[in-house]
Amino acid sequence: MTTKTRGIHLAHRLDEVGFSDIVQIRNKVMALKAEGQQVHAFHGGEPFFETPEAIKRAATQALTDNHTHYAPSSGILPLREALAQKLVAKNKLSVSVDEVIVTVGGTQGLYAAFQSILDPGEDVLVFDPYWTPISDLIRGAQARPLLVPSVTARRNGIRKTLAQFSTPQTRAIYYNTPQNPSGLVFTRAEAEEVAAFAIERDLIVIADEAYEDLVYEGTHFSIASLPGMAERTITCFTFSKSYAMTGWRAGYAVAKEPFMTALRKIVLYSTNGVTTPVQYAMVEALKTPESEITTRREEYLQRRDLLVAGLNEAGLPCEPPAGAFYAFPNVEKISRNSREAASILLEKAHIATIHGSVFGAQGEGHLRFGYAVSIKEIKDCVSALRSFLKS
Repeated sequence: MTTKTRGIHLAHRLDEVGFSDIVQIRNKVMALKAEGQQVHAFHGGEPFFETPEAIKRAATQALTDNHTHYAPSSGILPLREALAQKLVAKNKLSVSVDEVIVTVGGTQGLYAAFQSILDPGEDVLVFDPYWTPISDLIRGAQARPLLVPSVTARRNGIRKTLAQFSTPQTRAIYYNTPQNPSGLVFTRAEAEEVAAFAIERDLIVIADEAYEDLVYEGTHFSIASLPGMAERTITCFTFSKSYAMTGWRAGYAVAKEPFMTALRKIVLYSTNGVTTPVQYAMVEALKTPESEITTRREEYLQRRDLLVAGLNEAGLPCEPPAGAFYAFPNVEKISRNSREAASILLEKAHIATIHGSVFGAQGEGHLRFGYAVSIKEIKDCVSALRSFLKS
């Protein structure tokens, strides 16, 4: 009897999942710096300030107090209570402690959300340009991202455009505001259009609110606070941007049943929760006065205005982003191919950016400049850019 061997291979769900181009650019920047070359690093997405001392002290105190054992996989009760209070007061969500789960950064929340609701062959509407990992998170669930041009949607109407790109297999909408990389901030009226479409088509909304505290034009608005949306929305948050805790891997998600049970399963069987001392640091972070967050936002605004003015003066058209901490200028003056434009800037001017094509079709012809850096670095970058474009 002959036995047919299948051979060694990876799970097919990973066939269309790639690695981030952003990581490759980061590695190139590190290599240049190792060679002793100066690089104007505008490719990153981390806050310009360090984790506040009070937050770090809370983590070390947790270690001293031996909070080093297993915690509930969904999060310690004091943290979930504090998160529920924040969500009610700041996001206007009607939330109980049992509807909040602590995650390993915002990314795990998004991963768990897509894994919880998507079956193979289903589709997700994604506003384009979009944060690059989203398409891989969707494909990793053996589903398909359907890219919806944000500019077209705002011009022609959100509901009309969503309907145009939707299919019978559409299951969900990925809704990110403020957006990475463009800085677009959806208005309440636009959120209402998305919500109306989701209710009409019986869709689930995955809301990504990573940059909720960085809105310069308008105000941040949580779509789950709209009538009829709490029961069909999974909202994901992170501590990375507001509190400079990128390396802590601290995030959380809020959802009602049946979604919460599914999220708990994904977290339980992937990480079994967030590192215990980190959770005590998160409790402390939530005590940060709103005035401190406002001050940081004003510092980002100063950086935004300085960089955007410099880009426009250099002949790279750039609208001031309404939120987040990225500028997304048109760079066709350098090259219509954004990958080539990014390569030219890095090699010739030592300015590291992210080529727009990795953010979807609507990102082509643009570069993402992250302005979460010092004022001096922005001035040096603008000077280097001006010198390069004049040469």
